[in-house]
Amino acid sequence: MRTFDFSPLWRSTIGFDHLADLLDSNLRQSADDNYPPFDVERCGEDAYRISLAVAGFGMDDIGVTAERDTLIIEGKKSDPEQREYLYHGIAARPFRRVFNLADYVQVKQASFKDGLLIVDLVREVPDAMKPRRIPIGNAGTSRQIEQKAA
Repeated sequence: MRTFDFSPLWRSTIGFDHLADLLDSNLRQSADDNYPPFDVERCGEDAYRISLAVAGFGMDDIGVTAERDTLIIEGKKSDPEQREYLYHGIAARPFRRVFNLADYVQVKQASFKDGLLIVDLVREVPDAMKPRRIPIGNAGTSRQIEQKAA
C-alpha cells in the first residue's frame, strides 16, 4: 500500500500542497536505497545533526550542497586504486543523498571525523515570523484615534 490520494487534503489546506508532494516522493523512493547509512539527531530545540557513515571516502571525495530547501550530499571516489582484493567488503560506490529541509532550516557547518560526515543544521525563524503579543487597549483609546482621524 504505497499509493495515497492526497486530493482531499488539498481542498482543506491552502499553500500546503508541497507537503503532499514531499510525502508522495518519499514513498516512491526505493526501500533498497540505504547507502550510505545515516543518522538524524535532534541536538536542541532548533538544532539538528545529520551523520553519514562514509568509510573509504576522503574529504575531497564528498560534496555538500545546500539549496533553498534541499541538502544534497554526494560522494564519488576520485581515483580508484588498482588493488588485488581477497575480500572487498568496504563499499565505496558513488552515492547521492537528498534531504528536504523545513522552512528556515539552514546548514551551519559540515565536518569529517572518524569516517563520519557530520552536517549541523539550525532553524532560524526571522523575527517577523515569530509570534508576538498584541497589547489590548481600552475602548477609550480607540475612540480618541477615530476622532483624530475624522
